[in-house]
Amino acid sequence: ALTATATFAEDPELLVLDWSGFEEEPYWAAYAEQHGQSPTYTFFGDDEEAFQKLRSGFRADISHTCPQSVVKWRDAGLLEPWDISKVPSYQSVAEEFRTDPTFVVDGAVYFIPADLGATALAYNTEEVPAEDVQSLQIFLDPKYAGRISLPGGVDDLYSLAFLATGVSDWSQATEEDVKRASDWLRQVHPNVRAYWTDGAELAQLMGTGEVLLSWAWNETPVQMQAEGHPIEFQREAEEGSSLWFCGYVNLVDGPGNEDKAHDFMESFLQAPVAEYIVTEWGYGHGNAEAMEALGAEALEAIYMGPVEAPVLNQVPMDNTVREMMVQQAERIKAGF
Repeated sequence: ALTATATFAEDPELLVLDWSGFEEEPYWAAYAEQHGQSPTYTFFGDDEEAFQKLRSGFRADISHTCPQSVVKWRDAGLLEPWDISKVPSYQSVAEEFRTDPTFVVDGAVYFIPADLGATALAYNTEEVPAEDVQSLQIFLDPKYAGRISLPGGVDDLYSLAFLATGVSDWSQATEEDVKRASDWLRQVHPNVRAYWTDGAELAQLMGTGEVLLSWAWNETPVQMQAEGHPIEFQREAEEGSSLWFCGYVNLVDGPGNEDKAHDFMESFLQAPVAEYIVTEWGYGHGNAEAMEALGAEALEAIYMGPVEAPVLNQVPMDNTVREMMVQQAERIKAGF
């Protein structure tokens, strides 16, 4: 077994395009045990940035992404299927992912779920009374001008805007719905102190008290409470909250070793990774069997239990509608 003090050289034969944070050792410990090296990581801020990077000719072996991007990336010729015979733990993935036509085409698997979580209202309990967070319209409240933060990533941003404007199933969203959601975001924009790109940035903003209220991933309250901060998570605002999942895709013509890409994927799906992501990050994990073994209490503790309010599931959606969201999000964040 690996010791905590072991340090590993980066493997030149495996380049992973990922969000910052996923380079932490427990995510690739089994890979290092097998190969004596850690994967090499390079980072992006959101799916769209990763897509543009790959489109412009950047080459990596595998990438983290979320379901809304899978069809777009596949249509752009960026993906090749995983060889599932080399990822035996894929059988522990929930059946809904193994049968979804967005991820599995004619038996070819293009997406393997890795991490899942909730996006909802995180707030400072010392400064924001509980009655204020009963509705998502709090983001429009001038009382909190300059003290709120919204996600910079298009999907999380619009999960809030759709819910706030009455849409809880974005797979049915129309261009008219996007316009309405975008108008709502434009109204909120003057209140926004910052659009956060990752949990670490948001934790810093909320930890200093600069930001009192945010649309956040559930890692924020889980990790900040562990550090003694008065941050609570409201998944039962009247309009609801969101659930998301992301995973890994196999990039076409990766510069490294294809077998090692599959070894990494098998390594990520191991039960100790599920335990680590739940207990240390506050997220769920793609291995459904390992998640079940952790029990319902573990899910409740990370705000992943059932709720009595609408839930917008960040499932694949119409590409035309999503492209409209991408364009609008950039304009809104720039103040237009």
